[in-house]
Amino acid sequence: MIRTSPPLSGSRRMRLAIVVSHPIQYNAPIYRLLARHDDVELKVFYTWFNEREPIWDSGFQRPVAWDIPLTEGYPYQAVPNVARHPGTDHFFGLRNPQLVQTVVDWQPDVVHLTGYAYLSHLQLMRSMSRRGIPLLFRGDSHLLRPGSRWKRSLREVVLRRIYRWPAGFLYVGVHNREYYRAFGVPEHKLFYCPHSIEVERFAEPADALERRALDWRRELAIGDDRIVLLFAGKLQPKKQPVELMRAVVAMNDPRLLLIVVGDGVERPAVDALAAAHPDRFRLLPFQNQSVMPVVYRLGDLFVLPSMASDETWGLAVNEAMACRRPVVASDLVGSAPDMVQRGTTGEVFHAGDWADFREKTGRLLSIGKQALAAMGRRAGELSAQFSPQATESHLISAAKTVLVGRMESVSVTLGSVANPLAR
Repeated sequence: MIRTSPPLSGSRRMRLAIVVSHPIQYNAPIYRLLARHDDVELKVFYTWFNEREPIWDSGFQRPVAWDIPLTEGYPYQAVPNVARHPGTDHFFGLRNPQLVQTVVDWQPDVVHLTGYAYLSHLQLMRSMSRRGIPLLFRGDSHLLRPGSRWKRSLREVVLRRIYRWPAGFLYVGVHNREYYRAFGVPEHKLFYCPHSIEVERFAEPADALERRALDWRRELAIGDDRIVLLFAGKLQPKKQPVELMRAVVAMNDPRLLLIVVGDGVERPAVDALAAAHPDRFRLLPFQNQSVMPVVYRLGDLFVLPSMASDETWGLAVNEAMACRRPVVASDLVGSAPDMVQRGTTGEVFHAGDWADFREKTGRLLSIGKQALAAMGRRAGELSAQFSPQATESHLISAAKTVLVGRMESVSVTLGSVANPLAR
């Protein structure tokens, strides 16, 4: 069934429905911009959200409530989730029987959906396709570590079918675009829409944030002669914090010190290694969003050594670069080709190849602190291209394109019905 709606003209704004699991710190600035846009009427629908309770984060092994506003400045609605075990870590964690009708009743011109691997989201994708409501799908998967052959084959069969439903796909970078093309998404359905962070919050006021970081380093008894690597994230095997610590010990460079920030299942092993080498490590627990612009400045270099294919982007890279810090990332980090320019904003090493890590990191250590700071400034300049304003602009452009395509399709269909000779 094709749903028709009045043409966009005069004072009528494009009605954009966004469906996402829960409030996310990276999305809120984009939603606020969209809500203020003259041409857009926005509503966000959450499929896993309880305003009264923090959300359990299995990676940090603790409930997390961010200390910055995530639901202010835009209209939203929490759609009841009846899942027995709610969450985004399994397919049946999002079960929202009212979702499709709730979205349809709002009468959107375009629907923006993040993530397909949940029951409710998959049902919404199928329903919007059947109703003729254009849907923009946003994900950030890549094929850097595709798994076993039979799983790849099964995934290809399933996704080629599912990916017929959306009117467009918002790809976040090089690897994500290659992923969609591998599953048969045609070029005209692909729209660039970068991952972004609130760059200004991390970048400024730079001098004040640097002073706070310097004071913190002194509290941690870190001398000015030390070169500091920083790891900040979930302490879980796929992030490789323990292996990173071992690599730092193996480098046997007395200038080198690693700060590990975060919590998770690897915490006991991290604590044990730090206790065995007290001069090589400093440990900090989970830090909330408001203090992260200082945390990233504790290091001279940020390191993200992930081994897992589900490090689909790694927004910590964006955050560290906005803080004017170069990055050492593994080649399984999805953002690496878009953000980490070798020798300019950082280095990329082969995931799990710690000899390569030591070689690449050693090369950066050899250039000295002033040269590292210059790399950090270039990293900051590049990070500005991945702002909420950039994401908003690309999103609106994609939404208008698929909406015009749908309206032209409706026009052709109605014309053919009125004039059988036009068929």
